[in-house]
Amino acid sequence: MQAPPRVAVIGAGAAGLAAVKALRDAAVAVVCFEATDQVGGLWVYGAPDSPAYRTLHLNTSRGRTEFADRPVRPADWPDYPDHTRVAGYLADYADRFGLHDAIRLRHTVERVTRRPDGTWTVAASGPDGPVEVTVEAVVVANGHNRAPRLPDPAYPGASTAEQLHSHDYRGPEQLTGKRVLVVGGGNSAMDIAVDASYAAERTLLSLRRGVWVVPKYLLGRPSDTLNGALARRLPWRLRQRISQTMLTATVGSPARYGLPAPTHGFLQDHPTLSDGLLSRLTHGDVEARPGVAALDGDRVEFTDGRVDEVDLIVWCTGYRVEIGFLDPELLGGGADTLALYRHVFHPEAPGLMFVGLMQSTGSAFPLVEAQAKLIAAQLAGRYALPDPARQRASCRAELRAATARWGQRRPAMRVDFDAYLAELTRELASGARRAHPTGAGR
Repeated sequence: MQAPPRVAVIGAGAAGLAAVKALRDAAVAVVCFEATDQVGGLWVYGAPDSPAYRTLHLNTSRGRTEFADRPVRPADWPDYPDHTRVAGYLADYADRFGLHDAIRLRHTVERVTRRPDGTWTVAASGPDGPVEVTVEAVVVANGHNRAPRLPDPAYPGASTAEQLHSHDYRGPEQLTGKRVLVVGGGNSAMDIAVDASYAAERTLLSLRRGVWVVPKYLLGRPSDTLNGALARRLPWRLRQRISQTMLTATVGSPARYGLPAPTHGFLQDHPTLSDGLLSRLTHGDVEARPGVAALDGDRVEFTDGRVDEVDLIVWCTGYRVEIGFLDPELLGGGADTLALYRHVFHPEAPGLMFVGLMQSTGSAFPLVEAQAKLIAAQLAGRYALPDPARQRASCRAELRAATARWGQRRPAMRVDFDAYLAELTRELASGARRAHPTGAGR
């Protein structure tokens, strides 16, 4: 007879699958709730709440994206695989490690509450009715790209153009023959602007602030591998200078392409990768515009005074971070401001843990895998947390450092891929020493 679960994992995307596997490896009984009918999360094109579009590819290279426990063979993937390959990789991961029997598909978590004895109750709705389990710990791994964020406050005026958030973009046929305005500077905005440049009558790209646009290859190699090599030897400020000099020398400054000049240095925001955008800008197939100033029917006024007529506005303006099943008191000022020890453990609510509640300068997969192993070690008794006061002090110090680097752009969620991966390795070793200070039990 299977042991009752000690841990509930919410979500079966990359983060949830990594958590289930790590807990299984540590012999910790686990149940996972997934709202859709298959594993894979946002990478499953066409799944409810998935933001995947038909032309979506990874913006991190395969070698910097794979799980350590399931390396990708070079023959399987190109350097930057599409969503179908990534979703297949996650499904294969669940198959290979026998995770499916722990996952309850089509179960939507409605409420997670803390009980007086310190345990947790997870209430979900499933195809056969309500389900409720009581567990020692809850791992929140449901991602944060589900609740589209539109400009707030809204721009003056009103638009009669069709409007679409990138969350609802599926393919170039939605753009065909239209005068399209894409608003935003992230990876989705660049992808959609490039798609529009081939399908639309006219394509405008509006950026309120400048971003560094990185080609996917530099010096004949995937560009993220170069920064990774530097990260093993140099602090981020020095990496910034080297990388920024290399970018400027190879592709020029963003202003060279008509884009706003970045107000922050390279490595001080989420990287924007695109091979196609700079080419389409130089060919005139994408026209750069500054921020939107006002809307008037089918006309859009920009901050430089120019006015253009558009048929469709695609808002690539990101997502709100919402965790509706948790008591708001546990989220403080909001999920995106939550102070978590090592971005994993809630200092004020023992047993409440998070995998993937972060924004990385690189891939998420290796990071969520490392977070999951930290959680599994803690629940298996091989890792001990510092006392709550030290956890809070560490959170404050991390927030100060993140704010100095990233400003007010969600500093509580920001992590440097290479530095954070190394930090989690050190943390696992430190926690093992705390758990067995004299070496007993090793």
